[in-house]
Amino acid sequence: MLSGRCLCGAVHYEVADEFAYSLNCHCSDCRRATGSAFKPFAGIERGKFAITQGADGLTIYGKPDAGDLHCAKCGSLLCSVVREGQYVHVTLGTLVDAPSIRPSAHIFVGSKAPWFTITDNLPQHQGHAGGG
Repeated sequence: MLSGRCLCGAVHYEVADEFAYSLNCHCSDCRRATGSAFKPFAGIERGKFAITQGADGLTIYGKPDAGDLHCAKCGSLLCSVVREGQYVHVTLGTLVDAPSIRPSAHIFVGSKAPWFTITDNLPQHQGHAGGG
């Protein structure tokens, strides 16, 4: 199991090191949510992710089965619940432990920040991976 937490330490979570995929998302929503050029995340079945401390201190932007979970104190984006509530996209920057997976591509580069240049050799997709 891997552990993760928000910036202020109010919310902690555990997640299995069994991620199905990992990507760097450059969409404008992810940039705004993180305040950075892109959001590196890893996707996993929702049942393999658990809040272990501070569940009462979460703010959900959106809906519980289709939203972003933030710490209500510091605002850290911990994960996004996606795919009809079946998967969680864990923000890799909130992990305390290093996962075995690494991002395999960049997605939504069609709307990436104009001031950011992608300098690695990972595949780039205009939208979703495999979707353009």
